[in-house]
Amino acid sequence: QVQLVESGGGLVQPGGSLRLSCAASGSIFSIGAMGWYRQVPGKQREWVAGITTGGSTNYADSVKGRFTISRDNTKNTVYLQMNSLKPEDTAVYYCNKFPEREVYWGKGTLVTVSS
Repeated sequence: QVQLVESGGGLVQPGGSLRLSCAASGSIFSIGAMGWYRQVPGKQREWVAGITTGGSTNYADSVKGRFTISRDNTKNTVYLQMNSLKPEDTAVYYCNKFPEREVYWGKGTLVTVSS
């Protein structure tokens, strides 16, 4: 079974940028469409961005124009470039198939946007 490992999170000031990576132990081409999701304590996990195998993208309204999802099928890696970060972007970020499958949830990577 393919495993997904998120990395790249950290503490960043409002207005700053981070680039998250999702490294797969196998082919993301075989998985198909991929997505980034995020969750804060006490709230439901929400979808943030999605990308098809061929590179077509879509985004949640809350991040549109600020975040960019991309993928490198040869490296089996999905990325999330996050710009103009806001405190409300603070969350644990996860990658998964789109639509998500339970077996692909990993530990996530924590993004904290604060002064």
